[in-house]
Amino acid sequence: MKVTSDVMRGYRHIEVPYTLLSPIKEPGGIAIFLPGMGYTVQAPLLHYSTGLYLNKGYDVLHINYQYSSSDYKGFSIEEKDDALKHDVKKIMEQILTEKSYSHIHVVAKSLGTLALGNEIHNERLQDSKFVWLTPLLKEDEVFQAVMDSEQEGICIAGDRDPHFDEERFNRLKGNKRMHVHVVKDVNHSLEHDFQVIDSISTHREILSVIKAFIEA
Repeated sequence: MKVTSDVMRGYRHIEVPYTLLSPIKEPGGIAIFLPGMGYTVQAPLLHYSTGLYLNKGYDVLHINYQYSSSDYKGFSIEEKDDALKHDVKKIMEQILTEKSYSHIHVVAKSLGTLALGNEIHNERLQDSKFVWLTPLLKEDEVFQAVMDSEQEGICIAGDRDPHFDEERFNRLKGNKRMHVHVVKDVNHSLEHDFQVIDSISTHREILSVIKAFIEA
């Protein structure tokens, strides 16, 4: 496998790191990962989802933005949101321009769902598949994006996540392209608080859902 790590000058010329993982053979597609603020691509669900895509023969792009770093000291929440949307769009455009892919998937966790919501009308992504993990449904912008998305997608959230909104989550069922899954008794990391074995079991179930979605 080829691993390419690089940086791109993003919002206000601040460098944003990214990594492209490529199988030796011709890829079957690309999976673009948009992590959370603290839930990086090394965290369990994104780490193992990366493995699922690599095993399927996909390239995997990790966009490793770090908006809690000192580079963004003094930025307002709105400015950080603008930086996120700007940086994700710029890196995706570069990678998808350099190489044509027959299949494009985007996996977004928490903060990453804000960036994904900004891309639902991107012409390059109209035939893509989206994985929304713990979307920020209390944010009108994210909720409306998930509702309006015409891409086939799965949405997974825990009912003990402070960002979970049961009424809005149920309304997502009105989007016939969206398959929704609520996981009982799990937090924003889709884990059971301090219950390691239960968390591993739940992660196995979630990864099985993601695997089936990839292979469908």
